[in-house]
Amino acid sequence: MSANVRTSLLILFPVFFWFVTGVFQDENKSTVTKPKVLSSVIISEAVAEYISPEINLNTFAQTEKRVNVKAKTSGEIVSIGAKQGEFVKKDDVLCSLGIVELNRTEVKAPFDGYIESILKEGNFIQRGQICATIIELNPITFVAEVPEILIKDVFEGLRVNIDLVTGERILTELSFVSKSANPSTRTFRVEAQIDNSSGLVRDGISGTMKILRNPILAHKILPSILMLTDDGLLGVKTVNADNVVEFHKIEIIQDTIDGIWVKGIPQFSNLIVAGQGFVKEGQTVSVTSLASL
Repeated sequence: MSANVRTSLLILFPVFFWFVTGVFQDENKSTVTKPKVLSSVIISEAVAEYISPEINLNTFAQTEKRVNVKAKTSGEIVSIGAKQGEFVKKDDVLCSLGIVELNRTEVKAPFDGYIESILKEGNFIQRGQICATIIELNPITFVAEVPEILIKDVFEGLRVNIDLVTGERILTELSFVSKSANPSTRTFRVEAQIDNSSGLVRDGISGTMKILRNPILAHKILPSILMLTDDGLLGVKTVNADNVVEFHKIEIIQDTIDGIWVKGIPQFSNLIVAGQGFVKEGQTVSVTSLASL
């Protein structure tokens, strides 16, 4: 073998060896798959509770009767049977006239009630003129207006708490729910009638009426975990037992200082409380419990 051939072989052999081993190494490398990295989320266990959602409304007290008691004849008022603000019984004499016309000398109370106003002695009164105004305060009715979006959950017999501006609280129930909306406000009149034999609740006094709806299962969540889909659906994301992301459309029931009550989430759920914006429905994720942090 000539010297030139031996020299060529010495050069080609390392190149050939590098080429072969390199190909095999590349083939071995190509068969190795990198492990898939799962997106991470933080979850919190959530259990639904029974709550009685409140509907808060402005309200005011309204007397059942307000009557202007009129004279049936003319004459001078010689005496009055009650003072302004006093309670009178039915048929008590309110005004006595100085005339002799039979059965027309006295103006009497038509029912038990409070004198709102009354003429003074010495006034001359014409036939048909008002001698006194009397109001009935027992029973008395609290009136409020329910928005049309909430009326489907309101019916007679629901429990009601009324907080008066004077500080008193009254516990009662709805006695009337209108079947017809106010055409200008699109609200429905509701009433809660109470016993007011003490006369402590005054006509026209205002307050807040809280209507307690029937108990329902709901979750209290933070608004920060709410998601809005491309279709405009409001909801939350959870992970199931296989750590797969699920989306649940929700309905807000009540807003409070420390969270919102919603329905639409399964009773026992793992809510995604962090990372929900980076994962999609149907995606398998790595989970960390908030309780373990």
